[in-house]
Amino acid sequence: MNKTIIAAVALSAPALLMAQSAVDINALSQTELRGTARFMSMGGAFTALGGDLSTLSQNPAGIGVYRRNEIGATLDISPRSVSAVTNSATDKTKNTNVYCNNFGYVGTTHLDGLMKTFSWGVTYNRIASFDRRFNAYNNPAGASLSNYVASYTNVPEAEMEFRDGYNPYINSNIDWLSILSYSGYLINAKPGGGYEGLRSNQTVNDALSEVHESGYTDEYAIDFGGNIDNVVMWGIGFGITSLNFNQTAVYSESLENAVIPTKDNAPDGGVVMRNGNGGFTLNNYRSISGNGFNLKAGLIVKPINELRLGLAVHTPTWYSMSSYNSADLDYSYFNPQAPQSDNNPLAGNEYTDQGMFNFRMNAPWKIMAGVAGVIGSQAIVSLDYERQAYDNVTLSYQNQFGNYQEDKNVNSDTQEYFKAANIIRAGVEYRVTPAVSLRAGYNYTTSQTNNNVVDGLQEVYTAGTNPAYTLNREIQSITAGIGYRYQAFYADAAYVHRNKKSTYQAFTSYNGIQAPKADLTENTNSVVLSVGFKF
Repeated sequence: MNKTIIAAVALSAPALLMAQSAVDINALSQTELRGTARFMSMGGAFTALGGDLSTLSQNPAGIGVYRRNEIGATLDISPRSVSAVTNSATDKTKNTNVYCNNFGYVGTTHLDGLMKTFSWGVTYNRIASFDRRFNAYNNPAGASLSNYVASYTNVPEAEMEFRDGYNPYINSNIDWLSILSYSGYLINAKPGGGYEGLRSNQTVNDALSEVHESGYTDEYAIDFGGNIDNVVMWGIGFGITSLNFNQTAVYSESLENAVIPTKDNAPDGGVVMRNGNGGFTLNNYRSISGNGFNLKAGLIVKPINELRLGLAVHTPTWYSMSSYNSADLDYSYFNPQAPQSDNNPLAGNEYTDQGMFNFRMNAPWKIMAGVAGVIGSQAIVSLDYERQAYDNVTLSYQNQFGNYQEDKNVNSDTQEYFKAANIIRAGVEYRVTPAVSLRAGYNYTTSQTNNNVVDGLQEVYTAGTNPAYTLNREIQSITAGIGYRYQAFYADAAYVHRNKKSTYQAFTSYNGIQAPKADLTENTNSVVLSVGFKF
């Protein structure tokens, strides 16, 4: 839970309690190796090359390489599998998605004088896909979500109870997961104050997580650039981004010999705590959407015909976002020492109000450099380095007065949990005949998460009613492709194998207690096809 929520800061609007956390905005800031088939087949190593529609979203100076007009489009077919390895099982899920990765147009005008050409272009690029689904089963779980919620909930019991004219979801700053857990008896008030969860030292419980995510980040790039004396290519770009993310997350526990609530023989219809069995299912629903923009600038220098040097800088992408969240909780508790009745098992369903939250997010700034060598008229070798500042992602939220203010807790957590990611890209192209080229590439992204966080050695604060999160470790892609040219027409094909490793936590580890977790391995095998005309 967010530290602001724990402190119950009165200046925060109740909607803040359904806000985003550092792990949320990190997940929304991700980008991937996507673009034209030629771009992907060479691992995206085009910072010093240019001359491809994808470079409008990478190094805008690549537009200065153009000598002719171009129009093209790209189709991406991506089967994906996710393996979730826990302490007790390995679960694999599969799905296939079809995308339009890229389409665009570049126009070029030839000039007299020092400026040889001036080019402009407009492209659409899918820069990230959030499509993913996986299941993770831990048996034994080793911890219970109910005990975690009880550990940080510290408000009077009366403030969590519904009554005429009072809805704690709307009329208080209490954490929504605490309210929902109290309503569904996951946490129960102790006589001396505070709350207790369902799990005791004698309890055995398992945990099942099911996550289904979908969505994308798209960028519409508008670039201008030119060629100075066939030595310096320059470019500036403006990116308009559209982000959409949807998530359904289900978390279930079954508990034996737990500390459960029961109503049998309880005075005034209240509950008493006894040993028994129980279970609950927490369903979370989240939808986030918004738009943003960024600026790019770059250079490509060709000191000799055989060598090209590239440099590009991207500002942060400034997003304006809206988030809609809701959750419901199914529960059932059975006391084997009492006769079965209307109250045994004690079962029901509780649900939250819908939370709506407006926020602004600054996605990472980027800097990249590249070097490429041209060997005769037959071969190209290219190498790139890129740095993405995930530790500088920031968030501000809209308060009850309609103003945006910095979320200092989230921004502090971002700097504590995350670090800059380093990306290495390498690509080669060999022209077999004047019409046919073969290509290969490699792309590697380092972990953006600090080791103690991804290893579960540090408590991670979340927000809203979904305490689960996923942290990236590393990503690598191996690529290959073929290209065909006939007069103005071209057709390219690429195969991309992408391997991504990450860690899923059902909720944070806390006080030395390890929460249910899974090691995720995502394998995507994409077939990418591009066609276009240069005229």
